[in-house]
Amino acid sequence: MDHEFWHARWERKEIGFHQKSVNHYLHEHWPDLTGPEKSQVLVPLCGKSHDLWWLHDRGHPVLGVELSSIACKDFFEEAGEKAMVTPGSPFTRFRHDDTLELWCGDFYQLSPADVNNVRWVYDRAALIALPPSMRQRYASHLSAILPESCGILLITLDYDGSEMTGPPFNVTDTEVYELFSDDFTVERLRQDKMAKDDPFAKRKGLGGATESVFRLHKR
Repeated sequence: MDHEFWHARWERKEIGFHQKSVNHYLHEHWPDLTGPEKSQVLVPLCGKSHDLWWLHDRGHPVLGVELSSIACKDFFEEAGEKAMVTPGSPFTRFRHDDTLELWCGDFYQLSPADVNNVRWVYDRAALIALPPSMRQRYASHLSAILPESCGILLITLDYDGSEMTGPPFNVTDTEVYELFSDDFTVERLRQDKMAKDDPFAKRKGLGGATESVFRLHKR
């Protein structure tokens, strides 16, 4: 699961992880988590998610980080919007306005200075995109770069690993606590069984899949 794996997935349009509407857990839980504050939100491995527009439209400055330039271009084109593209290293920046940017490049190149103003992270599809061997690095990098008291809204998916091979991968609630509890307070807000008629569950033949929603705060 190196960079070429993800570039190939986007080139072949094998993006079953992309949701065609705003995630309902984001819609339900975000207002209670953040209240009236409109601080900057980091969205790791964001793809071309509609969730970024939802956050932006509610007044949040949004910074999405995505490896694929195809995803970054599609994000704006499919919304009928334009972006100013600034090539650079380690990130090529796609800027819609002063409050919405996609940085195209390796997430692990983000530095504390890049996210100094971030107060929330929204992760629906980053942790579950990674196989077990890569998750600790992801959690450790978030811990290393995020400011103190930064919050995370994390959504995970758990299923019988014999039923399919990710991505998205199954991540248990226990693993979430193991990955993050050294540096974050971790609270599970809810756990729901994925509906049998859910398009993803039907397509993948997942019988007992569950989704969990977590709130994390960096100590």
